[in-house]
Amino acid sequence: MVESTPSNDTLAGSPTDSTSEPSSREVAEVVAELEKYRARLVEDFTTAAKKAKLPKSMTNAQLKAHPEIAKIDVSLAKLRGEPAA
Repeated sequence: MVESTPSNDTLAGSPTDSTSEPSSREVAEVVAELEKYRARLVEDFTTAAKKAKLPKSMTNAQLKAHPEIAKIDVSLAKLRGEPAA
């Protein structure tokens, strides 16, 4: 018996279609994951800064300039529909 693979026409309406809009639930899940990741980055960075005995002002300045955190903040703003800062 030969199994047939679905054609592109069959897949067009499937939930795995990459051109479909994400549901609000999916967006909320992504936002929650990004927020958790951001919080972990901040916590890890702050812990390392404390161990290095960096002044709080320097730690805060470096957190504001942290490229990964900045990227997450931009992504979160886009997902929430907020204007980019």
